[in-house]
Amino acid sequence: MNWNKDAIFKALGDPTRRLILDELSERNELTLYELTARLIMNHDLSISRQGIAKHLSVLEEAELVTSKRKGKYRVIIFNNEPLKNLLEGWVE
Repeated sequence: MNWNKDAIFKALGDPTRRLILDELSERNELTLYELTARLIMNHDLSISRQGIAKHLSVLEEAELVTSKRKGKYRVIIFNNEPLKNLLEGWVE
């Protein structure tokens, strides 16, 4: 698959989005509430769920995260394939 490299670099350019990916890489499926709580408790961030949702839209545009409904909750899932693909050409 051909990933949008500019969108990936834009998404990775923000420290909060990198923290979001760090949290999702530790526990792949998180609800927005769980993600918000982890960012506040683990990283001492002062951010609202709406603020995180805006960051998630940038990460979704870069296809680094996806979401699905699980019961009444929306679960956020880390997709590392774009990163693997991006680095593959440089690292090999």
